[in-house]
Amino acid sequence: MIQLYYGTDTNKTDHVAQNVLIPMLKEHGLDIKDKVVAEIEADDWKNHDVFIIGVPTWYYGDLQSDWEAYFPTLQKIDFTNKTIAIFGLGDQWGYDEWFVDGIGILADAMIANGAEMIGAWPNEGYTFQKSKALKPDGTFHGLALDEDNQWDLTEDRCQQWVNSIAPELKRLMGQGSEVDNLEEKA
Repeated sequence: MIQLYYGTDTNKTDHVAQNVLIPMLKEHGLDIKDKVVAEIEADDWKNHDVFIIGVPTWYYGDLQSDWEAYFPTLQKIDFTNKTIAIFGLGDQWGYDEWFVDGIGILADAMIANGAEMIGAWPNEGYTFQKSKALKPDGTFHGLALDEDNQWDLTEDRCQQWVNSIAPELKRLMGQGSEVDNLEEKA
């Protein structure tokens, strides 16, 4: 089962997780267990290998309050043999120098502790000056969403992202591809 952990203060990240991403992931036949950050227990990271992380960025590149409080714990977790896909919300026009920095802050900490990241996302279609979420190749570490200014693009972006990560998530969960499953049944 894939674990989806997210933080939310204004319920925008909760809305994206519950009403957009989880239904799309389930359409691909993936089992999802979700928790808000405040509900994460120490063994949750040890007992699972595949995670989707949701993080909104606040103000001048700050982590959402639950992630901020949890961050010292996160920095001590061994993510060796763990696969992470991450999505984040930000405001590219009001806070264009810190757009979706939360993605980068969490991704950098997880990568430093051994995580394999999947689900990089192109930076085309956004207007911002800087972001800690950018990888050296110019893509975001994960899906970047702007519910303040581009809410009308959220569903399409989520669908493209889910379509891109679903085959890898299925492989990691031992489900194989639909073609493989059909061949097995024949």
